[in-house]
Amino acid sequence: MPAPLPVTLTIAGSDSGGGAGIQADLKTFHAFGTFGTTAITAITVQNTRGVTGVHPVPIDTVRAQIRAVAEDLPPAACKTGMLATADLVRAVAASLREHRLPNYVLDPVMVATSGDRLLDEDAQQTIMEELLPLATLVTPNLDEAALLVGAEVADREAMRHAARTLVERGAHAALLKGGHLHADELVDILFDGREWHEWRRPKLDTTSTHGTGCTLSAGVAAGLAHGRPLRTAVEDALDYVQRAMRAAPGLGSGHGPLNHLVPGRVE
Repeated sequence: MPAPLPVTLTIAGSDSGGGAGIQADLKTFHAFGTFGTTAITAITVQNTRGVTGVHPVPIDTVRAQIRAVAEDLPPAACKTGMLATADLVRAVAASLREHRLPNYVLDPVMVATSGDRLLDEDAQQTIMEELLPLATLVTPNLDEAALLVGAEVADREAMRHAARTLVERGAHAALLKGGHLHADELVDILFDGREWHEWRRPKLDTTSTHGTGCTLSAGVAAGLAHGRPLRTAVEDALDYVQRAMRAAPGLGSGHGPLNHLVPGRVE
């Protein structure tokens, strides 16, 4: 009899363009050899050119989805993406605590790749208060980190300061994504409260960047579901995102999607 697949759960919005949100998460979960489940928080109307509509799912329905998964298909790891409002952030935090969901990766989605805002301003502090203390890992980009810590994050030293601040405020670990740095290389920094890890790679000349953050956080969650150490899960996910960007299919006329068909680490 085959070994059971680890179950992963994404609590996030649906992207009609298929490049980000739960669509990217499920493709990534599959690439990493886990069984993906979902709790959809919003239906977005979007493509590679931008977001033209956001339709929140009722909060009771979001909590019911989480409950249905947790009671029958207990996740070995989970992640959150687009949560939109402070009330939804509080409700999701309550569900994470109620069901004691392990290996929680917090992707604090605030702005789409196209620049469209996906989180109410009053929800930022709620994320810090309600979700950050539950997070095994928080994965902000530079803009998100600046909003969360209340200070500009524009260079490597500021990234380290923001990562330390997020851990001091409750996260078990913080991964600062340096894709928005004005430099010729990508710098990603992980701090777990004791040790620092840093990855540097040449920056790719591509517009196929839609869903990179979703894909990365889903890849980390999948690695944790397999029981891998946090550093290994992060490294595998970073590598997967890079390969998926290099193999991007060139779809759409805006910020195109990645190619999630590249293999993740499944052994």
